[in-house]
Amino acid sequence: MATLYFVSPLSFRLSFPLFLALCLFFSFTTSYALFQGRKLADHSHTLQLSSLLPSDSCKPYAIKVENKVSLKVVHRHGPCSQLNQGKAGKAPSHTKILLQDESRVKSIHSKLSGTNDVKLTDAATLPAHDGSSIGSGNYIVTVGLGTPKKDLSLIFDTGSDLTWTQCQPCARSCYKQKDPIFDPSQSTSYTNISCGSSLCDSLASATGNTLNCASSTCVYGIQYGDSSFSVGFFGKERLTLTPTDVFENFYFGCGQNNQGLFGGSAGLLGLGRDPLSLVSQTSQKYNKLFSYCLPSSSSSTGFLTFGGYSSKSVKFTPLSTISAGPSFYGLDFTGISVGGSKLSISQSVFSTAGAIIDSGTVITRLPPAAYSALRSAFRQLMTKYPTAPALSILDTCYDFTNYKTVTIPKIGLFFNGGIEVDIDATGILYVNKISQVCLAFAGNSDASDVAILGNVQQRSLEVVYDGAAGKVGFAAGGCS
Repeated sequence: MATLYFVSPLSFRLSFPLFLALCLFFSFTTSYALFQGRKLADHSHTLQLSSLLPSDSCKPYAIKVENKVSLKVVHRHGPCSQLNQGKAGKAPSHTKILLQDESRVKSIHSKLSGTNDVKLTDAATLPAHDGSSIGSGNYIVTVGLGTPKKDLSLIFDTGSDLTWTQCQPCARSCYKQKDPIFDPSQSTSYTNISCGSSLCDSLASATGNTLNCASSTCVYGIQYGDSSFSVGFFGKERLTLTPTDVFENFYFGCGQNNQGLFGGSAGLLGLGRDPLSLVSQTSQKYNKLFSYCLPSSSSSTGFLTFGGYSSKSVKFTPLSTISAGPSFYGLDFTGISVGGSKLSISQSVFSTAGAIIDSGTVITRLPPAAYSALRSAFRQLMTKYPTAPALSILDTCYDFTNYKTVTIPKIGLFFNGGIEVDIDATGILYVNKISQVCLAFAGNSDASDVAILGNVQQRSLEVVYDGAAGKVGFAAGGCS
């Protein structure tokens, strides 16, 4: 038998507003959940684990900077590099790379604090011992030197000024390099710089050292990290960047006593702000304007361009000058965002010591309070993943063994002028192995130590240095 239920008009009138409220509530919560999901997607990177691992094959990038001088940039330990062959080019472990990086950072901090006590004497009497490190000049370009031209693979470094290469007859010591060692006696355009000249005197600002002369020839000496160094004769030579961009009377160091882990490269290309840097010596042609893109992995290539840049969407911030190190490219950090939220960090935290951008430092160093805030925010958004032991200076690591994809929060860096630079996904993590993937930032030990924007965080960005206009810029997707 059917049962009929009677609902009074009064109860219906009371329940309809409640029904409507419930509908609105569920509609709001659904929309809010969708909004939060989109917000999370907008402020995070989802990565295939396989993309974090290096490849054994080279995937070159086609340089597209029209009517400019562009050199191919390769990672010295990757498959795109000619140096990555044999013992001279054998890649060190990640632990060793990070220890070398720490040596470089300590050397920079020591120099800027005025406690750099390196005392080099001359090419004949400098003690011979194994060099510790150049730090982490990971990126190589090839240039031509001499007449006839000899191609040399050099580490390019915005934190150094003097360009130098190993030279025959290696009067004291030369490390192993892939290219034939440059022989100035076989070049018709090589000339030594005389002792006592103003050019010789200018070495002090470019190298931080003053050396004695060898007979009438000017001698240079430069040291990196703990004990890696190059000492030799200061000379001038023809420099060839491309067949149409040739510079006579380029001043450089011709190394006769060289020690250190330079990864099989022939020397170093100095891109700092000192008058002896390549940037200053070619300023009449390029007006102190250059740009580069560091590849996203060691198995791809980037570029170093003089006289221009390719991106149409560069965000510029004013260059600042570090009084104790005017040849460095100074920056003014103003903030950090993690997962789309700007962290609460006092401006004084960044302004206390200032900051520089350096192509030779691997891991970005932040003031202790800034790094602590970054680490805390990053960890809060990564709680779903199991942690892993620290890797050298990197203390926030994860084990992704059981995952095919991972989602990590985006990180943005704010600079003077109100610009925010989003770090590429490849610049957020440092991969030792899938079971040990770490946040690629570290804190300085002291609040007074200068912060450093390192090369991992610069990956895939086109970084533009406009020395004449006093600004540096960043654009996403520089190598793509």
